[in-house]
Amino acid sequence: MTTSSLPPETTPAQARSALLEERIRQEPGRFRVLTGDRPTGRLHLGHYFGTLHNRVRLQDLGVETFVIIPDYQVLTDRDVADHLVEYVEGLLLDYLAIGIDPARSTIFTHSAIPALNQLLLPFLSLVSVAELGRNPTVKDEIAHSRQAAVSGLMLTYPAHQAADILSCKANLVPVGQDQLPHLELTRTIARRFNDRYPGADGPVFPEPDALLSAAPLLPGTDGTKMSKSRGNTIALAADADETARLIRGAKTDADRHIDYDPVNRPAVAGLVLLAALCTGGDPHDVAAQIGTGGAAALKRTVTEAVNEFLAPIRARRAEYARDLPQVRRILREGNARVDAIADATLREVRTAMRADY
Repeated sequence: MTTSSLPPETTPAQARSALLEERIRQEPGRFRVLTGDRPTGRLHLGHYFGTLHNRVRLQDLGVETFVIIPDYQVLTDRDVADHLVEYVEGLLLDYLAIGIDPARSTIFTHSAIPALNQLLLPFLSLVSVAELGRNPTVKDEIAHSRQAAVSGLMLTYPAHQAADILSCKANLVPVGQDQLPHLELTRTIARRFNDRYPGADGPVFPEPDALLSAAPLLPGTDGTKMSKSRGNTIALAADADETARLIRGAKTDADRHIDYDPVNRPAVAGLVLLAALCTGGDPHDVAAQIGTGGAAALKRTVTEAVNEFLAPIRARRAEYARDLPQVRRILREGNARVDAIADATLREVRTAMRADY
């Protein structure tokens, strides 16, 4: 694929991602991916179609894949921190249920990797407070924190993420467009470290590339972005009855003719899109099949599509949930593997910094 074959409105980041996709198909073994989710509650269909299915795709292509559960990063939220064990185990069950294979991918927790956290201090020395504070994700987190004051930990999110990625020497990070500034700071930290502390055998860190998701934004049951904080999600762990209830309560409009119009009918379009994603169809075709059936027919179609799609995921999740000791063993083994990798990275860092005394 060449840049000349891409649409004229393609951004540089999208063009780079297209080239990376071609290289992944040709030489998947050249890439190491780092991705993950903060343990703040149940994963939902927005997560699945936005990122989770792409992780399984990369894993299945032969890309070395690391999935981090950054548990230290949620300590800023007391409510979440009080349920950390439950949320971490829930993430593990969701990951295994959707097809993350521990024989081919490595799942680990931030808190279990001491070397990762030791990287944070030299990394913080390479960035300014202003650079941390103007990161869009940090600003958004602070704005929605519902706290009178925010902790220093929240300000260090971007440097923490850099440590997550670079401790494993990941060279590829799947992100959404809104996460590009986060990754750019990781690239800046890697570049500044390599410039300040040149390794004897070349740069210590790769500058990881962003692999942009091509997935459409999935609206929630109220027509806005599907998000746990908005209470408009359909969790992967939801049973068939809960799913049906959530879809019955979804926002629609009074027009009985169903079409796919995200601009003028976002709530209806979101439900149509959800049915299309779950069935692998085109949203325009889904809408045409419902026709003048109105909201009742739309919700019935969506409920059937979602429940059929989630059925095998629910079955696998239930199977893993019956053997939690094995699930915890998978996490311990992942932690041990990453611990060894991060230790080796930290030794390189100390040698480059002449601090290996």
